Amino acid sequence: MDVVDGRFAGVGGGGLVCGGVVLSWGDFDVRVNRFARLLISLGVGPESRVCVVLSRSVELLVAVFAVVRAGGVFVPVDVGAPVERVGFVVGVVDPVVVLSRVGDGGCLPVGVGFVDVGCVDVSGFSGDPVGVGDRLGVLLPEHAVYVMFTSGSTGRPKGVVVSHAGVVNRLLWMQGEFPLGVGDVVLQKTPVSFDVSVWELFWPLMVGARLVVADPGGHRDPVYLVGVIERWGVSVVHFVPSMLEVFVGEPSVVVGCSSVRRVFVSGEG
Repeated sequence: MDVVDGRFAGVGGGGLVCGGVVLSWGDFDVRVNRFARLLISLGVGPESRVCVVLSRSVELLVAVFAVVRAGGVFVPVDVGAPVERVGFVVGVVDPVVVLSRVGDGGCLPVGVGFVDVGCVDVSGFSGDPVGVGDRLGVLLPEHAVYVMFTSGSTGRPKGVVVSHAGVVNRLLWMQGEFPLGVGDVVLQKTPVSFDVSVWELFWPLMVGARLVVADPGGHRDPVYLVGVIERWGVSVVHFVPSMLEVFVGEPSVVVGCSSVRRVFVSGEG
């Protein structure tokens, strides 16, 4: 089993909410399949690394899922990172493709080209499911699914490689211990350069729950977060300890967050 297995295709009515856009999981799946076929045509396959340099948006989610669907390895890059760090990451990774867009690609060093996900035309590619025969190679559980880089506070950042089997094991454990249902609403607010974002992104699709994506920078604003939670009935959310302390100090939390049934806290250890 791997992360692109049909079990994670988002069967259900939850769908995606992001930046004013509401998509059913079926519509999202079509977008992902088309973009995955574009990536395959560009040489992305098992163990191929793709740098994703995008702020939180529908395009970010499509890009991440399309890389995985194509069998590639997504390498998330923080658009707010210094150019020197981004250049180091891109140099180490040596990606087949860099995915970004005007406005997000400013952190890329001069001379690094990218596929602009904001304007690339994928209408000529099929939206049908991407199968084994469509990929450039056989995708195995031990193949990498993502690489994330450490903060580098004690030296050069180091890339941590995680396999499909590792992600699936984590997701199945979470579903077994803290089961989501189709009626749940998960808030995705962790920057994709941190590993918590992985379960925020992929876990809801296991059961067809709804995924609500916070605006860029919204994870730092407790008033904004309360508003999103209240509007969409968010039931599952994650905080790092320092932000949780700030969040619970917001007076509107008591009234606005009645839908929340689970709060996960981790990080900053």
